[in-house]
Amino acid sequence: MILASIAKTKSNRAASRYLNVSYQHYKKWAKFYEATTEGYKTLFDQHLNQSGKGIPKFLNPGKSDFDVLDIIEGRLDASSFNPSKIKHRMIENGYIKEECNQCGYHERRVLDYKMALLLHFKDGNKKHYGLNNVEFLCYNCYFTSIGDIFNDKQIEGMEDHKPINQAEVDWQLDDYTKQRLKELGLGEDEDDDELDIISRI
Repeated sequence: MILASIAKTKSNRAASRYLNVSYQHYKKWAKFYEATTEGYKTLFDQHLNQSGKGIPKFLNPGKSDFDVLDIIEGRLDASSFNPSKIKHRMIENGYIKEECNQCGYHERRVLDYKMALLLHFKDGNKKHYGLNNVEFLCYNCYFTSIGDIFNDKQIEGMEDHKPINQAEVDWQLDDYTKQRLKELGLGEDEDDDELDIISRI
């Protein structure tokens, strides 16, 4: 297994990730076996790559890169990686279509160009990214087929229609905005204060 990981990777750390074991565990066993190449004492010494030869330089230092297929097929533990990055890689590499699996919804928000889609794990295991286990659902389909996205306290906060006490809000209008409002027929009287203008809006 160590020889196979060495053949597929460029460094000892990458080999430990390939085998899905901790670096310390890999190091212990790689040092236990003799090197297959002359000039090295152990397999660990043979696979040292302190200069980073063959590893792309554009990768952020300190952040490990990963092949999303290794996560999908279960060779790499998903808990070590950011779920949003995994989701992005799955879309980017064409493993999952960015639309609701039930109704086909694929509209983007105007403000940030994101899609209102949730990644749903059919078996409930959020570490199991197998293609037969994950699907995108829009908020509506998730609510109707799975259940509430938000807890009771969050829903209560969203549905709470208590009026805002305007006296507690520090409203400020700049001269440009006041001029535009006057052009719209608001705030024409000199006696109007900012709260009167805002209340009419």
